[in-house]
Amino acid sequence: MGISNRPLRVALVHDWLTGMRGGEKCLEVLCELFPDAPIYTLLHVKGAMSPLIESKTIHTSFLQRFPFVEEKYRMYLPLFPIAINSFDFSGFDLLISTSHCVAKGARPRGNALHLCYCFTPMRYVYEMYDEYFGKGQAGFAVRLAMSTAAPLLRAWDRRTAGRVHHFVAISDHVRQRIRRHYGRDAQIIFPPVDTGQFQPSGKNEGYYLIVSALVPYKKVDLAVKAFNNTGKRLVIVGKGPDEEKLRRLAGPTVEFAGWKSDDELVSLYAGCTALVFPGEEDFGIVPLEAMASGKPVIAYGKGGTLETVQDGISGVFFYEQTADALEQAVSKTELMRFDPEKIRNRALQFSRDIYKNAMKKFIEEKIEEHGWAK
Repeated sequence: MGISNRPLRVALVHDWLTGMRGGEKCLEVLCELFPDAPIYTLLHVKGAMSPLIESKTIHTSFLQRFPFVEEKYRMYLPLFPIAINSFDFSGFDLLISTSHCVAKGARPRGNALHLCYCFTPMRYVYEMYDEYFGKGQAGFAVRLAMSTAAPLLRAWDRRTAGRVHHFVAISDHVRQRIRRHYGRDAQIIFPPVDTGQFQPSGKNEGYYLIVSALVPYKKVDLAVKAFNNTGKRLVIVGKGPDEEKLRRLAGPTVEFAGWKSDDELVSLYAGCTALVFPGEEDFGIVPLEAMASGKPVIAYGKGGTLETVQDGISGVFFYEQTADALEQAVSKTELMRFDPEKIRNRALQFSRDIYKNAMKKFIEEKIEEHGWAK
């Protein structure tokens, strides 16, 4: 891709690089499409990313030098807009931001093009404010500070939506949220699932599985309560600020496994009875990884999972976010028979190659519309 007979100068902008989760897998594909593009991010935990991302030129903000930032970066949320504004993108023709917080606020130079792959508008200050900063979730001082900071963050977030020329949403659920908060439309391109990493499995080693960051909105506490009541085995893969609280809540059949390598995760998916997905997610790559392994998903029936999981074919929905409703869904699942091949075939519709080709086509089209040569 080029402009005026010279290579197009591209920068990738990502909120933060602290672990390889769904958003980072999207970024990794963009690194393949633009191998020479540097990454700009608020902070980077070295060694936490895939080899490809770690091999890139990575520019971090002043937050990288703050105390305890690698573990406690969320406490600096009010400073995130200042941090993203501190980057100088004047040397770039194209910015591609992958954003669920402030990356979409990256400011392009005068005639540059900014495309945003939006995981969601900043959930911390919109729909999920209470999940992060409500009573019982944050201390009094944090709640007091956020009562002032949140309106300012919302105003900044809406105002800087104008820095983006074109939005791409990860799901229709997010597309509607972009329209509601920014008054903008977005094309939908589903995130990538590395389906080739998984194979359908008929094994059932008698445990249910959660793969999740341990943060409030994921609602892992509902699963812990439900499996405490049933006495069935639950394996939780992931880490996060809620871990200590969840450990105190957990009974003897709930196991905390921390983060696992890709190979270990493949094995865990293959051996589980079903994946448990109790939160409202914007899309949800984890359910599709389980489905690529031929495993059904027990999911809260709201948000992105409605666009991926097929009730009765590749999983079971529950529609009240309570431990009782989840228990009933588990019981229902155990009475059903699922076809691993049918489940996997659904996951194949969200493969990494499909995402990569769709993003490449979208970017090339927008470059051409912008008046730049390919």
